[in-house]
Amino acid sequence: MKYGKPGPFYQLRLDQGEDVPTVLAAFVRKMKIGSAIVTGLGAARRVELGYFDAGRRVYCRRRFPGDYELASITGNVAWDGCEPVCHLHAVVSGPRMTSHAGHLFAAEVTATCELALLPGRQRLRRRVDPVTGLKLLDLPSA
Repeated sequence: MKYGKPGPFYQLRLDQGEDVPTVLAAFVRKMKIGSAIVTGLGAARRVELGYFDAGRRVYCRRRFPGDYELASITGNVAWDGCEPVCHLHAVVSGPRMTSHAGHLFAAEVTATCELALLPGRQRLRRRVDPVTGLKLLDLPSA
């Protein structure tokens, strides 16, 4: 992975074979980024997407073993204790130009993955929501 900071944001270029969520979390930890908005695109294989089944309170996952365009990656960064949480969603497109979308659990970069991170001014945390069971952003009331 290579990165630069051409303005108020970081620009990352992931290398072939790197897993997008894993490398992003490591970068956030290394740079001590307390919160951020994430956007990106690229190409990957071994993509794993999911959606949250609210009734059962579990993520249903699906693997996509072939090569895919990462047409869009979007998300945010917060913390759960000492660990960064990179909450990412993605839209992927395969050879038939059909799209699949969901929570991004894994994606092994093939050609490239280019991500932009716009850091926030303060560290955001996640806390377990008793209704959903999810670790939601813990934001102050307005």
